[in-house]
Formats: sequence, C-alpha cells, structure tokens
Amino acid sequence: MKHVNIKDVAREAGVSTTTVSYVLNQTPSQSISPETTERVWQAVRTLNYVPNLNARSLTSQKTNLIGVVIPQTEPGKEFMFANPFYGELLSAIEYTARRNGYHLLLSGPDPDQSYINIARNRSVDGIIIVGSYPSKSLNELHQLAVPVVLVDTYVKDDVFHTIGIDDRLGGQLATRYLLEHGHRDIAFVSGSVSEQGVVQKRFMGYMDALNEYGLSMNEKYLYLGTVSYDFAQSVAEEMRLRGNRETAAFATADILGMGLIKGLRRLGRRVPEDLSIVGFDDLDVARMSDPSLTTIHQNIAEKGRNAVQIILDAADGVSGKQERILPVSIVERDSVANLAPQGRINT
Repeated sequence: MKHVNIKDVAREAGVSTTTVSYVLNQTPSQSISPETTERVWQAVRTLNYVPNLNARSLTSQKTNLIGVVIPQTEPGKEFMFANPFYGELLSAIEYTARRNGYHLLLSGPDPDQSYINIARNRSVDGIIIVGSYPSKSLNELHQLAVPVVLVDTYVKDDVFHTIGIDDRLGGQLATRYLLEHGHRDIAFVSGSVSEQGVVQKRFMGYMDALNEYGLSMNEKYLYLGTVSYDFAQSVAEEMRLRGNRETAAFATADILGMGLIKGLRRLGRRVPEDLSIVGFDDLDVARMSDPSLTTIHQNIAEKGRNAVQIILDAADGVSGKQERILPVSIVERDSVANLAPQGRINT
C-alpha cells in the first residue's frame, strides 16, 4: 500500500503543500478560507492521511510529548505499578494530556541515571518528575528550555514548578486520629525515611502528634522497609517477634495498610479488634479492603491534572514559577477501634 504524504493531500484538495501544512497545524498567523480548510480536511479523510509527527516537530519545534519520570528508589525492583498510587496518578496525567493533544513518554530511571538525557533524546515539551530527591540529576535540568514540574518532591528551587500536599500535616492527622481514639502505643510502618522525602515529612507529622499528647517515640515501634504489599505483610510477623504491645499502626501508604491487614489475618489477628490501622493516600482499593481502610485522603488525580496544566500554561506563554499545595483530610472507615470509653479524648 502506497504511503500517503502531504503532497498527495495537496493534490487531492487542489492547493499547495504549504496551505495543507497551515491547515493541519492550525497556524494562527495564516488566514485560510473556510472553503479551502474544508477541502483540505476532506482530502485528509478521503486519503486516510496520518500526519508525520516527527516531521511536524522539526518545523514547529514542538513534539507534543510530555516526559513523565518516576525515579526507581529501589534499584532492581519493578515497583512503579506495584503501588496503585502510580496507576491513579498516571491515569490522570495521560487523560489530561491526551485531551489536549499530547502524548506521554514514561521513564523509570535508576538513581544513578541522568534525567536530562531522557529529555534531550526525545525533545519533550515538558517534564513531570514524581517523588524525586535533591540531586545532581535535578540540577542538570536547569539547562533545559522546557517546563519541569516536580510532584511530591521537596526541593527548594526558583525555577521548577511544584505540586504536592502537606505530608507532615497528613502524618499528624493520621496519628492524632489514633490518639483521639485512645491509642497510645502506635507503630509507624513505612518505606525508608530519606532526607527531604515525603516519608520523612509524614514521620515528622507522626512525631508532632505524639508530642502533642506528651508521648515519646519508641524506636521499637518503627517498622521501616519498602513501600510494598509484601513488606507490610512481613511486618505483622515482625510485630509478633518483637513482642511489642502496639494497639494501632500508622501506615504511610494504603498499600502498606492493606498488606498489614493481610499479614495480621494470616496470624489469626483481627483489624481493628487486635490492631487499628490508618493508611495514607485514599486509593480506590482502600475502601474495598476488608475491613475498609481509614486513611488520609489526598486528591491523586488532581495532582496529575495540575501537573499537565502547568505545562500547557507554559506553552500558552504563562510565565513564572507555579506552586500548588492540595489539601489533605481524614477519611473514617472501619479499620480503627475506639479505646476511649467516652468517645474521643484529648489528653
């Protein structure tokens, strides 16, 4: 089958290839009559012409590609889609991008890989980076002339756009909720606590709530590993081996909370009767778990939509750094028992 090109469309429509290019690219500086425009589009439909995006990018200096980078903080692990958080975020990013004529280039570089090569090799129009840390790779992106949006990344920078939540407040709300329900021995279940990361902020919130109630952090109640369902299941056994007397746990991700529920069930322990759990994220699956998971709500889809919109704004000439902090709140479900005889208590 013969490949249809722009010359074929021009011949079918009875116009020049330049006119076809103006119509296809909707060039605002050129005034093309409605009749001519319709002839061009009719020729496109008749010939089933598909524009060459690579050729178009050479002339317009746009690729209509948005790079999405999710650094692999655990080398060798296929963790990107093991946590439904990323699925919900990427779904919102892809949908918003597609509705605006953009496509995604998804990459999960290892910690020692450079982000800038991803951008240069494919000439993206903007980059969204999720869950990164201060690094040389981030600093290199200052060389690019495209907008960079950092999601869930605590980096002080005058150039990069940022979208996130108050993770410290979220950790405080989760732990305070357990304290208000009479719990005093509260485990902290999490991935590794890295400097300037979201987990560190949530741990600080955990500490803030304990301090409010005049309690000290007990290192025996810290269970740090990976943000995975399997790790959380193993925590249930570790709790038994340590012989601790926790009545509750704050899990810094819903995937951890649900894994902990499963691990406890295998040991014949019940949630919330034997251990209360509060998660973080409010994933769709959190309400489907048994019991349904009390958790900290954040609007994951809104993060994705905002990230794409910032890149669209930059393409439309909006200048200046944008910073967006989305709200968090507690969602009460069935995974927390109330140990306070008269309801919630404050001290």
